[in-house]
Amino acid sequence: MLLPKKVKYRKWHTMRRNPKAGGMETRGTLVSFGSFGLKAVGRARVRSNQIEAARKVLSRSAGKGGKVWIRIFPDMPYTAKAAEVGMGKGKGDPQGYCFEVKPGRVVFEVDGIPEKEAREALRKAGTKLPLKTKIVARI
Repeated sequence: MLLPKKVKYRKWHTMRRNPKAGGMETRGTLVSFGSFGLKAVGRARVRSNQIEAARKVLSRSAGKGGKVWIRIFPDMPYTAKAAEVGMGKGKGDPQGYCFEVKPGRVVFEVDGIPEKEAREALRKAGTKLPLKTKIVARI
């Protein structure tokens, strides 16, 4: 799974999730490396294990001839309190890392496989992520 080698702070503040303030993604919105990409339509926090599950699907479908690019990296720690623990007593311990995906971000790209196979692979990978996605081709 993806995680940073070193972090400056163990716990981050929870970011504001106001769609009007955050809006659409401004960076990483075009297919830059491959021929086809998986673009986010909704917004969600994608955890590293979800990225890994989608990557496995893509790499199996791509085979030896295809290439897969992951365009996001989970660097934001998320925390959780243990089960059946009461409210208060501080913030929970870090559980893992995630990445906040906004609408318009290209999450994965593939190249080196036929269009039909690429679209099917990206569709399967999209089902592993907690957000709505669409398949886009390079302009």
